[in-house]
Amino acid sequence: MKLIYQVDDKVKFGPLVVFALQQLLAIMTATLVVPIIIGNDMSPAAALFGAGVGTLIYVLFTMRKSPVFLGSSFAFIGSMTAAFAGGVSMSLGYLGLILGAVFAGLVYVVIALIVKFVGVDWINKLMPAVVIGPTVAIIGLSLAGNAVGDILTGGVKVADEAGNLTPVASPVAALCGGLVTLFVTMLCSTYGKKTAKLIPFIFGILAGYAFCLVLTLIGNAADIDAIKLLSFDSFKNLVSGGVSVKTFFAVPSFTFLTAAGGFKELNASYIGTIAAAYIPVAFVVFAEHIADHKNISSIIEKDLLKEPGLHRTLLGDGVGSMVGAFFGGCPNTTYGESIGCVAITKNASVYTIITAACGAIIISFISPFIAFVNSIPSCVMGGVCMALYGFIAVSGLKMIQNVDLNRNKNLFVVSVILIAGIGGLTLNFGSVTITEVACALILGIITNLILKKAPEEE
Repeated sequence: MKLIYQVDDKVKFGPLVVFALQQLLAIMTATLVVPIIIGNDMSPAAALFGAGVGTLIYVLFTMRKSPVFLGSSFAFIGSMTAAFAGGVSMSLGYLGLILGAVFAGLVYVVIALIVKFVGVDWINKLMPAVVIGPTVAIIGLSLAGNAVGDILTGGVKVADEAGNLTPVASPVAALCGGLVTLFVTMLCSTYGKKTAKLIPFIFGILAGYAFCLVLTLIGNAADIDAIKLLSFDSFKNLVSGGVSVKTFFAVPSFTFLTAAGGFKELNASYIGTIAAAYIPVAFVVFAEHIADHKNISSIIEKDLLKEPGLHRTLLGDGVGSMVGAFFGGCPNTTYGESIGCVAITKNASVYTIITAACGAIIISFISPFIAFVNSIPSCVMGGVCMALYGFIAVSGLKMIQNVDLNRNKNLFVVSVILIAGIGGLTLNFGSVTITEVACALILGIITNLILKKAPEEE
């Protein structure tokens, strides 16, 4: 892929800030939503801070050679929920979040040490292009349902008698908002000048937001719920207790502050529970770590598993995850949205990632910006994600363009991975869930090994 900015290219300060903001918008919604799902008063702003610090650590370990942002991992949601199971106190639950991230991070550290001494050739043999290509495609395709679900959903929700929140806007109105976002992004990326090509998502999100705002204002004036797409609740909450310093600036509720009181309740049984909830998931996420780095390697046309090396990417991911959870409670992971943003904008400058990480740390203290991000309607982010997830899928398919699919051996490997992944094959062992991506990869590896010595076909 012909990049506009290479990994080590420096960018002028003004454009750099704008490019970094785009990276943040691409990853921010997913990063903020994980603590919201977990509940227990977890702070989305603290999770954003943790993602920023974790990313800086990752960049440090990878010697500024891997342009990827780390964000809150969805794979550990079940593990994080287990930290609060059994009626444990808030302090002990928060301590469990930190301990769990340490356990998961140590898995990465151990694997990194093994890789350091035995190399990565075994990974390339175990996961050649015919295996890793469709697996990367599955990362994008497995998220397709999320993008479509979001693009049909508005941001205004009301509670029914059971307390469940349901959108009030018509799916058609939401779809229009999402398509405005998608089309503006597409047009800027394809027909725009250099600046527009580099920040198509900012233009897309702003256009979609403006469209939803206009419809919502009309809906409020005419009392038409079907076109109310934009919720102002996040802004109202800023001033609900009166205007003060916290309206504009607030220190996030860092996890370690609440966790400090949990040490007096800590016992061996709870530690064992946390270890069992986090360690197996870390091995699952390791598979996705490989796929993500194979993907970004194909985009920047440099094998990151060899330089700076898989051991460094693992250490960066693992240690970054530990530190991120220390502040925000959420283990971090490499984000497909970030990789997709690099692919679409053709901006692989690691300085954009560094600036985005610093921006995440700063923004986590700025209440109005957090409120703005929380107010972005689901349909707008759905429009963005249709492009991001699609590019991830296409990047994976490009990896197999030189694979001989006339051979049944290769056809079976690709077929098994695609069907298992798209079909949503998952396995549950207690609180541990092996995701469809991991299941597809494992089945692909097994199939490839079984058929490895298949004779050449005429």
